[in-house]
Amino acid sequence: MRSNLCHILSGFEMPNGFVRSIPLTRNASEGYHFGSFENGRMSGEVSGIVDEMPRLSASTQLSADIARPAYDRAALKPGIVHIGLGAFHRAHQAVYTDEALGKVFGDWGIVGVSLRSVDIVHDLRAQDGLYSVVTRNGAGDSVRVIGSIVKSLSGTENRDEILSLLADPATKIVTMTVSEKAYGLDPVSGGLDRNHPSVAADLANPAMPVGVIGYIVEGLSHRHAAGLAPFTVLCCDNLPTNGRIVRRLVIEMAGARDPALANWISGQGAFPSSMVDRIVPAATEEARVRADKLLGVEDRQSLETEPFMQWVIEDHFISGRPAWETAGALFVSDVEPYEKMKLRLLNGSHSLIAYLGQLKGLEFVRDVMRVPEYVTLIRRHMAEAVKTLDPVPGIDLDHYMDQLIERFENPTIAHKTQQIAMDATQKLPQRVFAGAVETLEKGGDASSAAYVVALWIAYVRKTAEINDPRATELKAAAAKMTEGDPSAPFFAMPGLFPQALVENSAWRARVNAEIGKIVAG
Repeated sequence: MRSNLCHILSGFEMPNGFVRSIPLTRNASEGYHFGSFENGRMSGEVSGIVDEMPRLSASTQLSADIARPAYDRAALKPGIVHIGLGAFHRAHQAVYTDEALGKVFGDWGIVGVSLRSVDIVHDLRAQDGLYSVVTRNGAGDSVRVIGSIVKSLSGTENRDEILSLLADPATKIVTMTVSEKAYGLDPVSGGLDRNHPSVAADLANPAMPVGVIGYIVEGLSHRHAAGLAPFTVLCCDNLPTNGRIVRRLVIEMAGARDPALANWISGQGAFPSSMVDRIVPAATEEARVRADKLLGVEDRQSLETEPFMQWVIEDHFISGRPAWETAGALFVSDVEPYEKMKLRLLNGSHSLIAYLGQLKGLEFVRDVMRVPEYVTLIRRHMAEAVKTLDPVPGIDLDHYMDQLIERFENPTIAHKTQQIAMDATQKLPQRVFAGAVETLEKGGDASSAAYVVALWIAYVRKTAEINDPRATELKAAAAKMTEGDPSAPFFAMPGLFPQALVENSAWRARVNAEIGKIVAG
């Protein structure tokens, strides 16, 4: 059923003299319904129905109050290839780049690569690479059009063009946000998981890569053969010491095909680590309609996010970089203190919220945060985790934790607990398990970490279908749970828990006790 928003918005105040036609509803069969702001007020009648709303593009005439690129996009040339053209990149690194280009212009346009999806690539092409980011909090919404992405490519349709760009000396940096599970990291060895589908495929046929590591190695191989300098590889995923991890994976895959290539990468390559932070929920139709109303045109790749944004980068680049510091990025010699802070305080708390929310039937993070008892549990977890951290330069950790609570409570951000709950076997080791080991080593009881593990095991036991690369193993472990030692099948999974936790009978007993309480309800 279509709802007419014209009467809802009737009387909405706008500056006098402002006239703007805006979309009020979108209906698949009837098109868009429009109303108008005129002389400071919203008209109460529909001004017309159109079959198709104007699409965001370089030729779109936007209202003067909408923020947009502060540089000449026609003069922007590519210098960055980004692999993983999802919402997070477009709300984070692309925004930083857009802002930096407006202050210090250079050839740092982004070519966005989606290894699997073609829809996002086609949508962005139709919009000349433009899309909008809506920033939301209790004070209201603001919209900004981002223009730093100059081209979009799909691994399923444009492999040769992607490889040509990686070989092009104009490409100075390759960034990536592909999620933890996409790297093919063996949790036991810390190297390549040769049974990972994309790793196996790229080792078997390196000239036709399908995975992120395969693309990087093949691109570097072309540059090595041509006598060019390598590009800088900048990982932006939630992996601890992510630059060192990706460096090891790249060198290992390169060595499997050509030891000389591996030696060249080892000696000449640059793999700076980074820490990224911004809460970016998965896109929804409701969010897109909201963006269309703010823009006055249709944007099929709009996304919503929070005001907070953080990027800490190890300053080690081969052939230059954008002036990201002008957009607020922090360049440091050692990223690890910032990584640990974010992984253990933000991401660890997010995991607690996710499994608690899933078990209690709470769809969004904000729903969990409305329950005072649960907020107390989250603060308890942060208080335990913060004791494992070294001082973080420039960061007041007490303020940071208070800020996290405020961010989680943001009533306008629809961040699904189900989204955060996925891929636990790839996330919990760095978010929770590592901190638990350090807490126990320092004489603490790691009780909150035990509670998070118990919540997760209870979630696996209760949930029919879980989204995790080790889902089959997890469901098998859940089927073997016993009343006396319910966590045992999970601790037996190879490479999942650190050995220090596997061998700590007192802590495992604490996990079991928490499982018993949760299951008992």
